[in-house]
Parts: sequence; C-alpha cells; structure tokens
Amino acid sequence: MCGRYVVTNPVSKTDKLVKSAIQVEDNENYNAHPYQKLPVIKKYKNGNTLENLKWGLVPSWAKDKDFKALINARLETIDEKVSFKKLIKDFRCVVVADGFYEWKREEKEKTPHYFVREDKKPIFFAGIYESDQFCLITEEASDNIKEIHHRQPVILNQTDVNRYLNLELSGSSFLKEAKKPNLIFHKVSKDVNKPTNNTASLVQPISN
Repeated sequence: MCGRYVVTNPVSKTDKLVKSAIQVEDNENYNAHPYQKLPVIKKYKNGNTLENLKWGLVPSWAKDKDFKALINARLETIDEKVSFKKLIKDFRCVVVADGFYEWKREEKEKTPHYFVREDKKPIFFAGIYESDQFCLITEEASDNIKEIHHRQPVILNQTDVNRYLNLELSGSSFLKEAKKPNLIFHKVSKDVNKPTNNTASLVQPISN
C-alpha cells in the first residue's frame, strides 16, 4: 500500500511529457496524502496534460454514501475487480512524484521510511482515474523493499510513460513486463504521520 508521497515542481518535471498544465503550479508538497488534489498526467487526442485530480476513487456504481475511497489498486487483480477493470483498459494516468513513504511495523510501532529512485530521477506512478479522482497501482515489493513493506507502487521509467498511456496496449500486461527502476530508502521522522506537517525536513534521514 502507498498512502503518502512527495511531489515538488511537477510542471518542471513534466515539461517534456505534457503539452499543457491545467491549473497546476510548481509548488512543493512533502506530505501528499489521500483526498488531496494532486498532479497527474492524462492523455487526450491532442496531447498529454498535467491536471490536479483527487487521490481516492469512489467508483461511479457505488451507491453507498459511506463507500471508502480507494487509494490503491492491486496490479495482480486489476483486470478482475469490478472497480478497476474498465479503468485500466480505458482510463489510465501517471502520477508525478519525487519519492514516497512507507511504514515498517516493529512490534507495537510503525516506523516511516522514505523511498526514492537510486538514480534520483523523478518518479512516475502508474495510476487509473475516473472523473476527477485517481488511485495508484501497487505490486509486490522488490526484494530490498520487502523488509519494510510487502507492497510498493508500480513505478514507470520516463521513457515508458507514453507507452502506458497508449490504450492500444494492455495496461496490466505492460506494467507486469516493464522494467522497474531500483529504489533506495532511509528512515525518517514520525512527523510525517501528521498530514498537516509539510516541510522539507520530513524527508531528511534520521539515525534512530
């Protein structure tokens, strides 16, 4: 599961990928969390755009007012779930980020860690959307990440962004076969646990 991430200067990060940015600015968010509006790349006939969508997807068929918004979709079952199978086929998006947080459960405590690409390049999460909402696609964690958590977001290399957005290709098959970047991580302060905390200090390593 992925429930927090960092995104800074999304317009600059995507200037070679999108034709226009719609009401998105180059700001810094060190504690992006569900139900916020966050920058994603969407494909249109006349080119890609960068738009703000709300993280957390309530399917259009959900009639229960208390239906909890879905923030993650499992790649392994995305073609089977009624909530996701049409979206992975027709409504794909790519979420822009610098890195993401995950928590390691240690006895009665959960310790946050911050993950980035080993080459320090921007991160592009594979996502799906409906209307003005999106969720991230996750997969089984790679070997070096399993010690922290058993799941991780599906991360695209920049060269694969447009291929994932190409609806003529099978989205799930492409994501399963695409080469994923190597990630590194370090322990960070529990200040990230509080969504209202939003400073660059959140991503700084701590030793204990």
